[in-house]
Amino acid sequence: MKENLPSSEMLEDLSELFKVLGDATRIKIIYAISENEMCVCDIAEFLGMTQSAISHQLRVLKRARLVKFRKEGKTVYYSLDDEHINTIFDCGLTHIKEMYY
Repeated sequence: MKENLPSSEMLEDLSELFKVLGDATRIKIIYAISENEMCVCDIAEFLGMTQSAISHQLRVLKRARLVKFRKEGKTVYYSLDDEHINTIFDCGLTHIKEMYY
C-alpha cells in the first residue's frame, strides 16, 4: 500500500481542493453553474448576493481550477471546469442526503 501512496505534493493539492470546497458560498456557486453557465450578475441574483462577493469567490474557484470562463462581448460566463467537479459535488451531496432521508 505504501508504494501506491500519492506524493506529498499531490496530497497537499488534494487538501487545498477540499479547503476551497469547504465554503458554503462557493458550494452554492458550484450548484448554480452545475447545469448551465451563468454570468456574475445572474449568479448574484440567484444567490441573493452582491456581484462583488460573487466575483471574489469565483476568483478563488478559478485559481483552484474548479470553474472556467468564456467572454461574450463584455459579459463573462462561468461554468464548471470539467465533469470531475460535477462528480465530486454530486458524490458529496448524495452522501449528505443520506442523513436526511
